Amino acid sequence: MTGTPKRVVLASGNAGKQRELRALLAPLGVEVLLQSDFGIESCDETGETFEANALLKARHAAAAAHLPALADDSGLEVDALDGRPGVRSARYAGEGASDAQNNAKLLAELTGVPDAGRGAHYRCVIAFVRNSEDPAPVFAHGSWEGRIAHALRGNGGFGYDPLF
Repeated sequence: MTGTPKRVVLASGNAGKQRELRALLAPLGVEVLLQSDFGIESCDETGETFEANALLKARHAAAAAHLPALADDSGLEVDALDGRPGVRSARYAGEGASDAQNNAKLLAELTGVPDAGRGAHYRCVIAFVRNSEDPAPVFAHGSWEGRIAHALRGNGGFGYDPLF
């Protein structure tokens, strides 16, 4: 593909996301280097939207690695909770909360909500920047509709996968 970079830095500390993006980009011949390969620490996710957080992370990684960068921000938006946890999905039960703690809080907040009211969607935004000052970042948006279960299920996912 013309214009496709051969090397990009992925701005993420999440091993599951890293594994998924490596698999998606491998057929394009793109080498995905993790920000940890460069000793880059995660930046603060201070944005109020998934787009803002993805762009913050991509620009941070691009500046530190001097390479094009990809970053994502994603989260679960639950209809009965007016879109929460949203951009705070990873920190829903507090800073440093585990997946189990976040899932427990979600289940507690949905206590008594019947199946018909447990609609939710998982949103993901990916930002790509050619460099840290890229005036025209590229965004990709995705959404997956579903429902929140009443109890954890399965064992192959991470985050909110056992409930969604």
